Amino acid sequence: MSLSSSLPAAINVAIAMPSPKPPLVLIAGPTASGKSALALALAQQIEGVIVNGDSAQIYRDLKVLSAAPTDEERIQAKHRLYGVQDVALPCSAAEWAGLARHEITAIHANGRTPVLVGGTGLYLRTLLDGIAPVPAIDPGVRDRVHSAALADNRSKLEALDPQAAARIKPADGARINRALEVILSSGRTLAEWQKQREGGIADAVMLRPLILLPPRKWLYQRCDERFARMIEQGAVTEVEALLARRLNPNLPVMRAIGVRELSAYLLGQCSLDAAVAGGQQATRRYAKRQYTWFAHQPPPEWPRFREALDIGRLGEALALLGPEG
Repeated sequence: MSLSSSLPAAINVAIAMPSPKPPLVLIAGPTASGKSALALALAQQIEGVIVNGDSAQIYRDLKVLSAAPTDEERIQAKHRLYGVQDVALPCSAAEWAGLARHEITAIHANGRTPVLVGGTGLYLRTLLDGIAPVPAIDPGVRDRVHSAALADNRSKLEALDPQAAARIKPADGARINRALEVILSSGRTLAEWQKQREGGIADAVMLRPLILLPPRKWLYQRCDERFARMIEQGAVTEVEALLARRLNPNLPVMRAIGVRELSAYLLGQCSLDAAVAGGQQATRRYAKRQYTWFAHQPPPEWPRFREALDIGRLGEALALLGPEG
């Protein structure tokens, strides 16, 4: 039986309701909350196209640890922006938003409904609300900032942008460097730039959002079970292939959940059991951060589904996308 067969017909009607704006469904929430299964069920019913909004699933060669769609799932519904980026090339929120805008426009042009699904809040917010138009940083400024000692950069930031210095933790070198290079290169603080937003699509679409916030105990158990399945599905071999490429350890893919833990195992620094336990813990911690973000950052009027999402509750969750959701 198709997953979509038990979904309420009202969902199809709601998505197809006449509107001067094209529809965009958004299903978001923490990892392992059931987003992908829900998106697949909806896409099957409305013949929608699933668009990836997860920062890890955009990379090739990370299919297992990113929980990318299976070949069977790709047959059941069209998927976009999965496995399109080489792991050696970082993909910023702005770059992803540009790719997503292009895909969503193409889907609308074909008369279909995009179903955006993911748990990377920064990606989703950048696409919907736009991004601050911070100009490119002068290469010379960037080199000087990144080669200087953290204490020196913090002192400079305290003098040039005291509000940022007070807001950023003293050990957060990445954010200190970013705030400092922006004001040195552009003459304006990062906060001033962030008051402006460009490129958001929220006003151009009929947004149908749904946030998944299941019970934490259920969610954390799912995190543990899924990571254990990833080991069975070849996660160790996947990380072994990444190590063989001798990639920069600071690349996002090398800091992805599971990659660091399994790298330690492959390098003889811990046992496989310890690596698995570490990967499960890292997944739970990541889910906790995402849960907090999605509980508080999206607009309060966006519907939240707070039950454990099993196959019997797919229709109940998707009903929140209806006219009164």
